[in-house]
Amino acid sequence: MNDSTPRRVRVRAPELVGRGGWLNTGGEQYTLADLRGRIVILDFWTFCCINCLHVLDELRELEEKHRDTVVIIGVHSPKFVHEAEHQAVVDAVERYGVEHPVLDDPELATWKQYAVRAWPTLVVIDPEGYVVAQHAGEGHAHAIARLVEELEREHAAKGTLRRGDGPYVAPEPEPTTLRFPGKALALPSGTFLVSDTTRHQLVELAADGETVVRRIGSGVRGFSDGPAEAASFSEPQGLALLDDGAVVVADTVNHALRRLDLATGEVGTLAGTGTQWWQGSPTSGPAREVDLSSPWDVAVFGGRVWIAMAGVHQLWTYDPGTATVAVAAGTTNEGLVDGPGAQAWFAQPSGLAVSADGERLWLADSETSALRWVDRDGAVHTAVGTGLFDFGHRDGAAEQALFQHPLGVTALPDGSVAVSDTYNHALRRYDPATGEVTTLATDLREPSDAVLVGEDIVVVESARHRLTRLRLPEEAVQVASVAHRTQRAATEVAPGGLRLEVVFQAPDGQKLDTRYGPSTRLLVSSTPPELLLQGEGAGTDLARELELNPSISEGVLHVSAMAASCDDDPANEYPACHVHQQDWGVPVRVTESGATRLPLVLAGMDAE
Repeated sequence: MNDSTPRRVRVRAPELVGRGGWLNTGGEQYTLADLRGRIVILDFWTFCCINCLHVLDELRELEEKHRDTVVIIGVHSPKFVHEAEHQAVVDAVERYGVEHPVLDDPELATWKQYAVRAWPTLVVIDPEGYVVAQHAGEGHAHAIARLVEELEREHAAKGTLRRGDGPYVAPEPEPTTLRFPGKALALPSGTFLVSDTTRHQLVELAADGETVVRRIGSGVRGFSDGPAEAASFSEPQGLALLDDGAVVVADTVNHALRRLDLATGEVGTLAGTGTQWWQGSPTSGPAREVDLSSPWDVAVFGGRVWIAMAGVHQLWTYDPGTATVAVAAGTTNEGLVDGPGAQAWFAQPSGLAVSADGERLWLADSETSALRWVDRDGAVHTAVGTGLFDFGHRDGAAEQALFQHPLGVTALPDGSVAVSDTYNHALRRYDPATGEVTTLATDLREPSDAVLVGEDIVVVESARHRLTRLRLPEEAVQVASVAHRTQRAATEVAPGGLRLEVVFQAPDGQKLDTRYGPSTRLLVSSTPPELLLQGEGAGTDLARELELNPSISEGVLHVSAMAASCDDDPANEYPACHVHQQDWGVPVRVTESGATRLPLVLAGMDAE
């Protein structure tokens, strides 16, 4: 028998285990055996991760097109302590419109079985129960779609493909006025404008914060301008008043800035194309012609609209006078580095507010659990926070104070700033005059923003689907201090030489795009910087020899990799090209018995 089908490396898929159980299945519990005959795509994600949210959107078309052969299963693998709470995962599945089964794995049991090292990671399992591909990061949907079609043909011919309805069961909708609201804005009229994120609308509420005045947007996910009832958004977040009295809206999943005319309810588009920004795309130019990436919040500072561009770990600006956008700070590398804007690193900036004196732009840098600020010269400073893997709820001196994934900041009249400390369910306060952090309120549920109204502060309790009015206390609430490290186990590596290898195999029918020079990029750094004696910096080879400092016992290796591939068809003058990229923060512990090779899979399978 002549079998022309190419042979793949096949590894038996480990069982799916998670103490939190299954969501979106109508109460049914599943094993891999129950899914035999279907193509299974495991999406290892955590709901704090913007790249994971991008992948959820990337997979929607594939999920719909191959609904009778493909089962996508989200394996929720938490980074933060709050993300290990089962109800928080239930909320996130609804909040982000996840329409496939999700396994809640708070102890990272399945993550470890599949040797996953990064959020997000996609693993493809064939109908016979073997792992046939693994991809880390974003931009792989086209490659997985091609592989799915190949697996459909192969297993239909073998008789091992089983078609039919999948295990997804939609939850019952809840009849609340708001559903996972994101941000709020106090309007000159005394009312509130709220981004009703999960319902893809803006809602104007009366001064009581409860009565609906009007809704803006059709309520159906989309990207269209027009009158209030016909315009559409996709998970809108941040809101800010423009000088002309209109409101600018961070339309997050549409990767756009929208404009709401408060008088007429008319919605237009100020910036963005509706397409997500990728490495190599323009970073400045006419606002309607430049791609954006998950803008999460907006604030007017120094005559420009500043944008918390969570999707690429940067701050951008929109200039209303010239209708142009440009990068203002950040390199796209994820981490916490201060300094001039062009050299600073952020990690999902998600909240912005201008100080009472107009001299500082405060920002909540969520993935580093940090409160940071930008001065009038564009330099970046950190008030509270140390890096990607340290978080908790600790008051006191800013140098040792801790937040947990804050999403919002609110400038207070005395020059201090209130922080919506989202995963601690608290409202915190930082006072630059004393350098102290205190707690203003607890027992909030995922607060994501707050606005000042007289002597009160109105908090967006996102996971309680409401606005909550609090009287600003003269004395701060006292809380017991807790500190956490990420639950991910550190990778044990040997002192001295360590070979870093980023595994990348171009999808079938594609090749590396070398028409304009090298098609790959690798950037390596460490925290603390002293961990790396050799191997730091940028290069085009996806493998590199590192030398670790034997006197540093533990730290984090920051690895950013990019590869561009194009369709390999000589007859096609304009081949379709795709960018694959991922950032890894790899906690490492230096031990004599540790590994001398560190493989990170960008796309493909590690052969060693």
